[in-house]
Amino acid sequence: MTSLLSLDKRRYVVTGVLNNESIAWHVAAALQREGCEVVLTSFGRVARITRKVADLLPSPAEVLDLDVMSDESVASLAEQIESRWGQLDGVLHSIAAAPPDALGPGFVSAPASGVLDGFRASAYSFQQLTTALAPLLARTPGGGAAVGLTVDSTRALPGYGWMGVYKSALEAVARYLALHLGPSGIRVNLVAAGPVETVSARGVRTFAELADQYERWAPLGWDRADPARVVGAVLFLLSDLSRHTTGQVVHADGGMHAVFGGVGVSPAAGTGVPPAATAPAGGTTASRGETATG
Repeated sequence: MTSLLSLDKRRYVVTGVLNNESIAWHVAAALQREGCEVVLTSFGRVARITRKVADLLPSPAEVLDLDVMSDESVASLAEQIESRWGQLDGVLHSIAAAPPDALGPGFVSAPASGVLDGFRASAYSFQQLTTALAPLLARTPGGGAAVGLTVDSTRALPGYGWMGVYKSALEAVARYLALHLGPSGIRVNLVAAGPVETVSARGVRTFAELADQYERWAPLGWDRADPARVVGAVLFLLSDLSRHTTGQVVHADGGMHAVFGGVGVSPAAGTGVPPAATAPAGGTTASRGETATG
């Protein structure tokens, strides 16, 4: 079992770090504490912030450019990782974006152009990034791992609008990636995180009410201020302990997905449009110019 638990000397790409509140930042820190090499990705105006918090990790990490709205940028990232390492043990996808008018009640009125951009950034980008890195993941003995962050998309979440649809689509993308990349030994899974206080999550006007329900009803309890509750599930899926697991959604939510939820959350609470684009559960969001922040 010792070899299965060890992550020492493994190499990972972590996207979606906005600041040191991000779930992705805590995953990167945990990987480094286990002896891994980690590079982060970012893009646009937020890249300056990402580079600052990269220096706050246990070991300062390099930040590479990644714009998932650009095929050339994704290909360039794969080339840089191949030149640097020659192979890759895993990648964490923590990227999502939606225009403000696609959230809350905007679900019924958002124009197609913005909705489709949000789909590309939030769901298609997982396929795009994983397949670009697949040749490097396949070179890892025992196979590499791609892990994405989502929420419990089995229910409609007040206030999430099209972002909820993107997360449902992300689950389907993960299943088909698992089907097509499994023969190469590549595992593809998602972690459905409970509500965690991040910059992105605070943009969801219903976040506090939803988090209240998790903290009140989750069988194992919940703490919106503790991203470490999600990190363990991500590390499991990035390690050899999950070498026979693919196409799965692992819930790191205190068990809330298994019990009746929504008590006290009025659908009317979701009628306010957040002031900025948001991505639940720590995924990075931004305006069109920053959509591809990773």
